[in-house]
Amino acid sequence: MTARLATLMLGVGVGGIVAPPTSGWTAEMPAQIGTSPVSARGEYSVFDAAKESLFGDPYSDPDRWQPLSLGALFTEGWDEPWISPPKGGGGAPRQSWLNAFNGVFYRLANVPFGWVHGDGGDAYTGSLNLFTPFSRRFEVEWQIPFIVSSRGSDGTRHDAFGDFAVTTRFLLSETRDVSQSFNLTFRTPTGDIANHNGVAAITPDYEFWANWWRGFVVRGGAALAVPYNHDGIRKAGARTTFLGNLSAGYYFTPHDLTPVGDLVWYVSTNLSQPTDDRGLSTTTLTFTPGFRTHLGRNWFLFGGVEVPATKPEPFDYQVLGELLKVF
Repeated sequence: MTARLATLMLGVGVGGIVAPPTSGWTAEMPAQIGTSPVSARGEYSVFDAAKESLFGDPYSDPDRWQPLSLGALFTEGWDEPWISPPKGGGGAPRQSWLNAFNGVFYRLANVPFGWVHGDGGDAYTGSLNLFTPFSRRFEVEWQIPFIVSSRGSDGTRHDAFGDFAVTTRFLLSETRDVSQSFNLTFRTPTGDIANHNGVAAITPDYEFWANWWRGFVVRGGAALAVPYNHDGIRKAGARTTFLGNLSAGYYFTPHDLTPVGDLVWYVSTNLSQPTDDRGLSTTTLTFTPGFRTHLGRNWFLFGGVEVPATKPEPFDYQVLGELLKVF
């Protein structure tokens, strides 16, 4: 899970709890809604919808996209292939940003990287993430942290695999202007305690994305990260933590103006607050100014710097970067 990538995988500030996915992702090739009322409803079985979602072409026929309502959560969308959603009412593409909540489904692979500078020494993380939609209502995200590196209390640097996590994502509703999702992340203790990993946790969260006016996008959400294994709590210092995000940004260029297509500048605000009685109740608020751009051929580049705004500061700053490929 790549939200607050280095901060959370290293356990800085929030006890190593993995938050909802917030690295830079995108539902690319979004087109305007077509004029045809054609949809995929009633045409597929659940299995066929999953196959088409994973291996079909979700971008070339935007007419197949139709709104999904919260009232039809249990009756519509489960047997329909995922179709890349259209631009918002203001014309902004449904894309995600580094260190911000999503609210939208994607089909892509990305490699985010985080480097933290702080009093305890520099630390860094890297991961491979896959987003695999199975229908318009259901998607799975796979988070593979191939490196977590930090310096322990003894001054020794520890380089190890991090905590593998799987997120099940459910699309609550989607209109042209707004998307909403409920997600459930299962973190497994595959990492090293010395890096504040080795934590088993479950994290439910709500996320939204909205675009009503021109290129201005607002997104955010709330989550509760709950660790439940003994070593994660007692040795890695994991704590039950409330997580909140609110982000806003503006798109300045069209998609095809590579290598600065879909150029967006934004600020992401993240809040973490422990809610248990296993330590001090320290509120951490950070701001991440960042950007994303389309390099060409559906390759995307992301960058950002996260800076804490509350004391005690869990770190001095965190440099974030990412490379992403839509497929």
